[in-house]
Amino acid sequence: MSKAALLNQVAWDDFSAMSGSEKAPYFLKPGEQKSYHALLAQQFSRPMLEELCSLATCVRRIAKTHEGSRFLQSQLFDKRAMLYFSQPSTRTYLSFYSACQIIGLQTINVRDSKTSSEVKGESPEDTVRTFSSYTDLIIMRHPAGGFAERIAWMLSNTSRPVPVINAGSGKDQHPTQALLDIYTLDRSFEKTGGIDGKSVVFVGDLKRGRTVRSLAWLLTKYESIKMYFVAPPELQIGEDILAQLDAAGVPYELSGDFEKVIPEADAIYMTRIQDEWDVDNESSAIDTEAYHFKKEHLALLKKTGVIMHPLPRRKEIDPAVDSDPRAMYWRQVRNGMWIRSALILSIFGCDQAVRDFYEGSLS
Repeated sequence: MSKAALLNQVAWDDFSAMSGSEKAPYFLKPGEQKSYHALLAQQFSRPMLEELCSLATCVRRIAKTHEGSRFLQSQLFDKRAMLYFSQPSTRTYLSFYSACQIIGLQTINVRDSKTSSEVKGESPEDTVRTFSSYTDLIIMRHPAGGFAERIAWMLSNTSRPVPVINAGSGKDQHPTQALLDIYTLDRSFEKTGGIDGKSVVFVGDLKRGRTVRSLAWLLTKYESIKMYFVAPPELQIGEDILAQLDAAGVPYELSGDFEKVIPEADAIYMTRIQDEWDVDNESSAIDTEAYHFKKEHLALLKKTGVIMHPLPRRKEIDPAVDSDPRAMYWRQVRNGMWIRSALILSIFGCDQAVRDFYEGSLS
């Protein structure tokens, strides 16, 4: 029996003290290598990633026809999802909202905790438990790290457990962003041997970028990957991530010289300054000009290379780069809609029906 069946039998203090890898099995469906909750990058094995990417492609292709769209919308027409975003978000919120529309999942929404009973003194836990009474899925973004895990544990210890998807948790995790990043890399390299053997360069605010943390972990599932972390010393990647890479045997380099690393890159993952986490406006004192991708840098990048960004963008990428075919960040946005649709379908056990429909449409 999978440990996923035992989440309601472990004390919170014991569970919260576990590492991400130790927690991961508790978020799977009993007896299956499929997610029930989607909370941490560590819970996704390579076979799971490949299954989700394949399913996302099925959804993307099916949705191109009226018949296919009607089929997709019939899958979860009898289910409801709560989009609980107590931290500002536009892209992730709209991506999940669009994904729900594609697969017929009805949504109810709270995008500001000030509109809930939290302003009356209700605890966030009670607020979300109330929401779970009305819905079959909780999709949540919260400024507190680990809060989505807390909610998943809490709901597993009620008479009506529902799955939880982490749409961004403090500074530590953003697993579905990492899924869409993997899907983008998978699509980008489908004609050049896949993700295996590629060099990925992360640039910018790596210390506080939760997308970098989640994607770096998922990349350890692939063979012969090398990572470069390019940032000012104040914003360099954390020792905890490097320890994970060391444990996984993945080679990496730390650098402050962006232009020197560009020719080595198969993928460049740009990030913005995460100054929403500043205490005393300390980010303003850091010179990041040398960590911007400019039009002249295109000549240094491999012809088969790609440029990515989780968005929103500030000055990290010159808009003049947008028209280059190697600029993948706008495709990333759309890929998020497909991979999130695939994740939700998998959680509700609709994945095989979608694959069968797709195979039937080819015959």
